[in-house]
Amino acid sequence: MQNIIFSATVVAPVFFIIFIGALLKQRGLIDESFNSVTSKMVFNVAMPALLFQELSDIPIDEIFNPRQILFIVAALCFMFVLSWIVSLSICKNGADQGAFIQGSFRGNFAILGLALVYNAFGPDALANGALVLAVIMPLYNVLSIIALTVPLHREKSLRPWHTVLKIVTNPLILSAAIAIPFSLFHLTIHSVITTTIDYLAGMTLPLALIGIGGSLNFASVRQDRALALAATLLKNIVMPAIGTIAAIILGFRGQELGILYFLFAAPTAIASYIMAHAMGSNGRLAGNIVLVSTMTSVLTITAGIYVLRSLGYF
Repeated sequence: MQNIIFSATVVAPVFFIIFIGALLKQRGLIDESFNSVTSKMVFNVAMPALLFQELSDIPIDEIFNPRQILFIVAALCFMFVLSWIVSLSICKNGADQGAFIQGSFRGNFAILGLALVYNAFGPDALANGALVLAVIMPLYNVLSIIALTVPLHREKSLRPWHTVLKIVTNPLILSAAIAIPFSLFHLTIHSVITTTIDYLAGMTLPLALIGIGGSLNFASVRQDRALALAATLLKNIVMPAIGTIAAIILGFRGQELGILYFLFAAPTAIASYIMAHAMGSNGRLAGNIVLVSTMTSVLTITAGIYVLRSLGYF
């Protein structure tokens, strides 16, 4: 019973806020314009502030775990390849294939994952979570561009330097890069600035979660249902199981294992819809994968926490 209560305590607050966002949209208190503005606000301001806040204030040289980072990179690349192999047999065209691949491997760790880490392990764990986020963001972007481009046979339209520029100017990457010297050299920041950053960082999770709820489109869920369900099965069950079991075999335990589990178990990122739509893939399918994976992750994440907690892994 204690493990059930712990699992519910970790998951429930996150999805309650998502539900509030969906309810506010239904009541007409927020709309697509609100979702568009807040998503830009979170991505360009609030989330970079949170990332800077966490990374600049901790000794990165002490918490940096190259073994964990290497495992994450290897695991995500494996999941990317697995999604691609599965897509070859069930997707009819390149537009569907690109959206399916990205939706199957790209998780919403930046928002849902960090919120779950905070609920499970407290604010101190956010530093390690932020470090993981700084590593996976460029990897997600590169793999997503490959997934959305190659199946559509648009390799010749790729501009490598343009792609590199977009990655290195990503607000989250820039924020991490600016924060690292403050951490390594223990540079002090005036309290006025730190207080301002704290206010901005404090908006990140609630505003982003409400935005997720407000962006869910239940009317289109019947379209592309089979592919959306298949991608959700991969994202919410197969990949967390494979990744977490591999992590346990390699000896990860406690908070380290918990962060890895939340990384693998997080539902599909909303950014996958944005990128799919912008790059000519099946945006409708991408949106449906986000919807189905987010809704079902309430049960899958709770079940995963309960099992890992019952077995004494964290």
